[in-house]
Amino acid sequence: MDEAVLVTGGAGYIGSHAVLALCDAGYRVVVIDNLVTGFAWAVDPRATFVQMAIEDPAVVDLLRAQRVAAILHFAGSVVVPESVTDPLKYYRNNTAASRSLIESAVVAGVKHFIFSSTAATYGIPEKTPIAEDAPKAPINPYGLSKLMTEMMLRDVAAAHPINYGALRYFNVAGADPQGRSGQSTAGATHLIKVAVEAATGKRAGVSVFGTDFATPDGTGVRDYNHVTDLADAHVHALRALVAAPAESFTLNCGYGRGYSVLEVLDAVDRVTNVRIERRLEGRRAGDPDALVADNRAILARLPWRPRLDDLDTIVAHALAWERKLAAR
Repeated sequence: MDEAVLVTGGAGYIGSHAVLALCDAGYRVVVIDNLVTGFAWAVDPRATFVQMAIEDPAVVDLLRAQRVAAILHFAGSVVVPESVTDPLKYYRNNTAASRSLIESAVVAGVKHFIFSSTAATYGIPEKTPIAEDAPKAPINPYGLSKLMTEMMLRDVAAAHPINYGALRYFNVAGADPQGRSGQSTAGATHLIKVAVEAATGKRAGVSVFGTDFATPDGTGVRDYNHVTDLADAHVHALRALVAAPAESFTLNCGYGRGYSVLEVLDAVDRVTNVRIERRLEGRRAGDPDALVADNRAILARLPWRPRLDDLDTIVAHALAWERKLAAR
């Protein structure tokens, strides 16, 4: 195709998988990433890579020069506890920088925008599974910074010829089944990443934060999504925006099935044949009992269907990537 898709944060975990999905689907892809947390080697060589911050005024020139028709926006800061201790970083990197990027998109005439949002916009849900119309009450600056960007997109789409899809992720895990990308950030806090690091000897064990939740085994329940399925959802979302340029949407990205912390650790034990040491600790402030997506809206709106929604498969792909990282 002549027009290009720009992926921000395309050298990061989820962004690099979206680049793979777009390239596999035949799109011409341009990636910008400031490489503060991303890795240039994680960018598919079929894509054009430019090291640049999304708030750089030169983004407008890049959008025009590359004839960018759509933006998939993954760049930002994502560590929830850090957002509490350094809120200004999150309002700068997530909210202010996104505002700059959206303005560049409008000025350059970009037609479609897909935003990497989060279930953290819901805060502590009143009920589970969580539907898109549930109250939005973020309990940390990370969730609020993402919700503010959703609101900006809503208002901009009402005023300019651009439509958008905001995809609210639940927990993301796993790695590309072909071993082309995976989660590579040091000091990651995602449970499956931490668990496979423990299984491969990078960590001594795994902390279980809270055993008194209102769940079957007392540990927190989360909806774990394979990153490749999530990337595929973005390709389907892009096609939907192109097909209906007057329509925008906000959708949960989840499987609608939750697993507890202990169930995840049992799966890692099964896949690795290693018993991970579990360290039982107190709850972290603000951790909900369960976060599980009501995914009926995305299944109705898009032809997306999960293909890798099996916990052992997710763990196996995360483990394979961890071993590949160790060999780098």
